[in-house]
Amino acid sequence: MIGTLELYGDLFAELDRLQQSVEQAFRPGGASSIRALPRRTFPVINVGSTPDAIEVLALVPGVDPDELQITIDKGLLVIAGERKDDAPSGNENIAVYAQERFKGAFRRVVSLPDDADPARIAASCRDGLLRVTVARREASKPRQIAVS
Repeated sequence: MIGTLELYGDLFAELDRLQQSVEQAFRPGGASSIRALPRRTFPVINVGSTPDAIEVLALVPGVDPDELQITIDKGLLVIAGERKDDAPSGNENIAVYAQERFKGAFRRVVSLPDDADPARIAASCRDGLLRVTVARREASKPRQIAVS
């Protein structure tokens, strides 16, 4: 009987791995600057642009803004930090049946377009929403040419 349970456990683990591989293979790619990611990626981010800047929004609830590290190097924006475990401790009578909230260190990398200006970057965090704004280079912006 135990051998049968082990077989099913291995089978389900293999099916889960296969499903993840298929999902990753058929995930829309192309022009997206967000890399292919596993299912439990933290923080969730949105990347967009305006004529003046590239905007990155990251949902970081429960993360102290002072603990976030934001760096930019060679066209890559890196958001890193750690989310602490806020579960009550010291009570051995609590049995956890499901845990979906991420805890631990994280790191997200966003590829920036060539016209991003790494010298003009701003970041703010309020109510668990991190906003990183990277200005575009002035030379890349459209401009009106006067005809004389």
